[in-house]
Amino acid sequence: MAAGSGTKASPGRNGKTTGHTVVKYRLYPTGEQAELIEKTFGCCRYLWNKMLSDVQEFYAATDEHYIPTPAHYKKEAPFLKEVDSQPLCTVHQNLRKAFLDFFRAPSRFGYPRFKTKKARRDSFTVYCRQYRTGPSIRLTDQGIQMPKLGLIRANIHRRPLHWWSLKLVTVSKTRSGKYFCSVSFGYEAKAPERIIPAPERTLGLNYSLSRFYVDSEGRSPALPALEQSREKLARLQSGLARMERGSNRYEKQLQKIRLLHERIANQRRDFVHKESRRIANAWDAVCVRESDLVELAQTLKQGGVMDSGFGMFRACLKYKLERQGKAYIVVDHLAPAARTCHGCGHVHEKLGPREKRWTCPKCGEIIAREVNTAQNLRDMGLARFRGNEKTSAA
Repeated sequence: MAAGSGTKASPGRNGKTTGHTVVKYRLYPTGEQAELIEKTFGCCRYLWNKMLSDVQEFYAATDEHYIPTPAHYKKEAPFLKEVDSQPLCTVHQNLRKAFLDFFRAPSRFGYPRFKTKKARRDSFTVYCRQYRTGPSIRLTDQGIQMPKLGLIRANIHRRPLHWWSLKLVTVSKTRSGKYFCSVSFGYEAKAPERIIPAPERTLGLNYSLSRFYVDSEGRSPALPALEQSREKLARLQSGLARMERGSNRYEKQLQKIRLLHERIANQRRDFVHKESRRIANAWDAVCVRESDLVELAQTLKQGGVMDSGFGMFRACLKYKLERQGKAYIVVDHLAPAARTCHGCGHVHEKLGPREKRWTCPKCGEIIAREVNTAQNLRDMGLARFRGNEKTSAA
């Protein structure tokens, strides 16, 4: 999958919203352009590490927090002048934001870390500036025009609408050696009309390790065929373990593994976007449990939880629903949705965590655990939504 897109919106004045859409394009730079992109990656990494080190030394000496600007380093590191100054300014802004986030919520964000060449993904960001001669970044039929890099050939599979304005471009490189650019567009649009969900137009979703999710209608999605790719990946990794590290065969095998990892990630991402779009178009509201997937993976002691892409699915579903004025309702993870009989409301306190089917001690109904949980999530979510509506109205 060569490209993707995402959309976010925030409320504005006069019943309008300020939206941001990101479209990802595959880049095909020339040898000189690729060399300059690699230099920019290295300069951004060097500047981040240098500024972070100086911040730590300055704080240890004076007990004060200070971040030098990129211009402070150009005398001692003249190679910084060879690349565009915009990515270097963005590094300074990103480090400042990282410290602000850390000071505001240290347990959530953590202290900024040094960057290494072995990172999974290299990237830099360039903001679009408006000059008398026109914008500093332009999107053409052949590719994208950027400062110092010139016109980079790209696969422009999706054209922006005429009222969109280009805000920034993030150039990145995958571990397999492919270059991409994520172009962010801003626009003003009419605020979507808010839809009040009805029970028959509301869907409950319960995470399932084997079936991705089970909804309140008892249905599960058709999962992408990843088993064949995973089996091939296991064979390639087994072969890599028997090769001499650093040899030509080792590097070729490693490149095959990187490409296959990308293919699996693209298959999963394609499935997530299509399935979240289908649900967002078909239903007026979706109720999902507020589950911590990391904690769930530690509880189940299985690696498939973090590999499923359910967290990305929830994020995509949320913004796609909100963009249409629909409700994305989160149910507390402590709510007894799995232990409550949907028919009579009895809470089965002694229900084991691995029981897929159980009989209600009160009404005697035989219950399918996952479908019952999804139905309870739907009802609990609607009750919470109505409660919030009454509170806001009062």
